[in-house]
Amino acid sequence: MIEVIPAIDIIGGECVRLHQGDYQEKTVYYKNPVDFAKKIAAVGIKKLHLVDLDGAKAGEVKNLKLLTEIKITTGLEIDFGGGIKTLQSAWDVINAGAEKINLGSIAVKNPELTAEIITALGPEKIIMAADVKDRFIAINAWQDKSSLELNTFIKQYLALGVNQFLCTDVSKDGTLAGPALELYQEIISDFPEIYLIASGGVADYTDLTQLDHAKVSAVVVGKAILEGRISLEQIC
Repeated sequence: MIEVIPAIDIIGGECVRLHQGDYQEKTVYYKNPVDFAKKIAAVGIKKLHLVDLDGAKAGEVKNLKLLTEIKITTGLEIDFGGGIKTLQSAWDVINAGAEKINLGSIAVKNPELTAEIITALGPEKIIMAADVKDRFIAINAWQDKSSLELNTFIKQYLALGVNQFLCTDVSKDGTLAGPALELYQEIISDFPEIYLIASGGVADYTDLTQLDHAKVSAVVVGKAILEGRISLEQIC
């Protein structure tokens, strides 16, 4: 069965979800994200996708202390994204307790620095975050669409040894409208060797089954879990 990774998105120290990446359409689910992380760990789930939305918007990591608190409290294997724009900030995130980091906007804006980070940390520590709007990579906390096409992005970082790609269809994120199955099938057809992590739109267990049948390696799920459409017990 496909690996299911719960997500916690952070704004202002709270666990939230946005609708299609819109910071004006925010729903708060937990005042303290650690409480939700404890529930995730309590059922035997091992991994967590942690997104610093404050950091993504500000262009610098903002929630290192919360990352460390979640790691110390739960022992979850955390991949962390949002605001990682320098080699030092990449190391700071790893040293604060993350197992892996997500690189998105910086990979579009500064491929030289991104290559330096990949070399320094090792490609196994890197997940390339391909946030997609109409098959082009979205940047700046999803607010802007770059001129970099998805397949070009994947080829560029496959060549540097990175094998894990988190692909979010921004139009699906937070909508519970179903995942971008066609997009993922196309990616798998073009790049069968990558570890593809889907994100966005998952509404229920049927969506997980469809992604599994499409041979997607893993899926990040946020809103569907937070709203009780998929239970933590179902995915542990």
